[in-house]
Amino acid sequence: MLPLLLVGVVAVRHRSVLADGFGQLAMARWPWLLAAAGATCLTWVAAACTRQGAVVERLPARRLLATQFAAGAANHLLPTGLGASAVNLRFMTVCGLPLARSSAALALYLLAESVGRLAVLGALLIAFPGALRLGTLLPEGAVGPLLVVAGAVPVVAAVVLALLPRLRAALLSFLRTALGEARSVHARPARALALWGGALAFPALQVSALVLVGRSLGLTLPAGHMAVAYLAATVAVALVPTPGGIGSVEAALVVALVAAGGPAAVATAVVLAFRLLTVWLPLLPGALTLAALVRMRVI
Repeated sequence: MLPLLLVGVVAVRHRSVLADGFGQLAMARWPWLLAAAGATCLTWVAAACTRQGAVVERLPARRLLATQFAAGAANHLLPTGLGASAVNLRFMTVCGLPLARSSAALALYLLAESVGRLAVLGALLIAFPGALRLGTLLPEGAVGPLLVVAGAVPVVAAVVLALLPRLRAALLSFLRTALGEARSVHARPARALALWGGALAFPALQVSALVLVGRSLGLTLPAGHMAVAYLAATVAVALVPTPGGIGSVEAALVVALVAAGGPAAVATAVVLAFRLLTVWLPLLPGALTLAALVRMRVI
C-alpha cells in the first residue's frame, strides 16, 4: 500500500499536469490506437508461446491463450506478478504436470522473460546511446545506496542459506529439477524457439503499443527513444511491489519519457492512454475469463 500512497501524493502535487494529460486524450487519432490495441492482443499470444516453450508437453493452445488473458487480471490482485504466476502454475498442474516441474517451468519462463526484456533494452541502448539521460531519473546521491543494496542482497541470501540447511536442500532440489527441465526444453528446437522467440516478442510488442499510442497523440520522440524509456522504466519498477505495477509504472514511464525529451503534458497523456489500453480496458473481461476458467476447472 505504501507505494500506492506515495504515487497518490505525487499525483495530487502534480494534478495540473495530470489534468493537461487527460485533456490531450481527446485529440488522439483512432487508427493509431486501433493498431496499438492489436499489438496489445499479440502480447498475450507471445506470452502463450513463451509458456508453451517452457515445458516439453504440449499444452492445449486455446486454453493456454485464454489463461494468459485471465492471468493479466489476476496480476492486479497480488504484487510483482504473483497473480499471473499463480494462475499459470495452477493451469499447468491441472494439465497433468507435477508441481515440481510446473514450478521449474514457471521459473524458466520468468528467466526467459527477464533476459528477453534486458536483451531488447541492451540492443536499443547500443543502437540509441543518447536516448535516455539517466541523471534525470535518479535522485542525487541515490547511486551509492542502490549499489550497497545490490551488493547486500546476495550476501544476505548466502548467509540465510548457510544457516538453514533444510532450505538449502530444498533449493538445491528445485535447481536440479529446473536445470533438467531446461535441458529437456532446449533439446527440442521448436520448444526453444517458442520460449526465446516469445520472450523477445513480448517486450517488443509492448514497446510497439506505446509507440503507436505516442503517434496517436502526436508525441514527436523517435520510436527508439520511446522504446528505451519504456523498457528502462519497467525494469526499474520491477523492484516496486505494487499489484500490476499500478501507479509505479505510470510514474516511472512519465519521468522516463520526459527525460527522453517529451513534453510533460503529452507524455502524461501517452502514458494514461497506454495504461488504459493495456491494463484497465482488458481488466473486466480478463476477470470474467478468469472466473469462467475457474468454473470450467481449467485452472
